[in-house]
Amino acid sequence: MTDSSTPCSRKSPERRRFLLHTIGVTAGTLLALEATPVHAADAEIRNAALLPSDDLYVLNTDINAELTPLLADVVARGVSLYFTAEFELSAPRWYWMDEEIASKTLTYRLSYQSLTRQYRLTTGALHQNFGSLEEAMRTMLRIRNWGVADRNTLKVGKSYNAALRFRLDVGELPKPLQVSAFGRRDWNLATDWYRWTFVITRESK
Repeated sequence: MTDSSTPCSRKSPERRRFLLHTIGVTAGTLLALEATPVHAADAEIRNAALLPSDDLYVLNTDINAELTPLLADVVARGVSLYFTAEFELSAPRWYWMDEEIASKTLTYRLSYQSLTRQYRLTTGALHQNFGSLEEAMRTMLRIRNWGVADRNTLKVGKSYNAALRFRLDVGELPKPLQVSAFGRRDWNLATDWYRWTFVITRESK
């Protein structure tokens, strides 16, 4: 048993270094992140509102959140973080499950450009550069004019249930960091679902 296990223990670090090199994360980076003290990541949605605009209803919301020292270090070391805002709109039905009206997802990619020493926030094909992490976070957490529902699908006088949450998508991290993040509170940046009732009036229609 001793002879058979020795070759495996020698190969394991080599495979680990190869995997880290392949995905662009150095072993030193991973060890430094694992040694970072644990701080819980708190986040909450302060408010959310649906407003009519042209042919759509748009969502405006303000989110209260900040990166833990660990997550800030991850970005500074060149690892991109992906954040997702998820919105759901449904109509209650007494005789069956609620009818799903809309389901939307908005994804942000937060990264650090070492050459320019700027943080970049990317949404789809659009991106913005910021001189500090705080500026980038402030912009990301203040969502405005996000089109989430077609106005023609909503009826005057009818009540709808809206739900929204915001979270770090750990599944988009490099595989070794996903393993490191498992079960650690300082990687779990996410809000609870924020729910409210939305009634269509003639003015909002």
